[in-house]
Amino acid sequence: MIKQDDVSSFYRYTFPMQAVLITCKKDDNKTNIITIAWHTTLSKQPPLYGISVAPSRYSHDLIKNSKEFVINFMSYPHAEAVHYCGSHSGRKIEKIKQIPVTFTPSKHLSTPGITQAHARLECTLHDTVTVGDHSLFVGKVIHLDIQPEAYENQLLHIQKLQPLFYLGKNTYTNGKDQQSF
Repeated sequence: MIKQDDVSSFYRYTFPMQAVLITCKKDDNKTNIITIAWHTTLSKQPPLYGISVAPSRYSHDLIKNSKEFVINFMSYPHAEAVHYCGSHSGRKIEKIKQIPVTFTPSKHLSTPGITQAHARLECTLHDTVTVGDHSLFVGKVIHLDIQPEAYENQLLHIQKLQPLFYLGKNTYTNGKDQQSF
């Protein structure tokens, strides 16, 4: 028997999704981080990647104004830091001082990436599309950094790396273990 649910909760049934950290910068060169689960590849040629951000989020205006961001793919051991960045606003605190990650300069952007990420996509803002109650920031991928030991023949070593997936309701998994906050 299939259960019917309210259409407004449809997105809950699309999880799990890989949770990523987006780094972005303010005019005063302060770096902010936002956690995103709503993201996807949009095009191979040109290389485009989309992230969905609510206009009420502090990072929304930072990305809109700086026209750049870095997508940082994190592993399961960083679940607590990823959750922290998704549940605290950069308007009130400097999240980068509260979590155990370090930053590495980007090759082509002023926004840094996260050293512990197994993959980093440097993106310039290609387009912004209003989609319902969110903005789809379309980033043109201009540089890619990966940790070579995390991949073999361009395939992610899932057992070795433990990518971080968001299940919804403040719960994260690597496919085997699970943490709730």
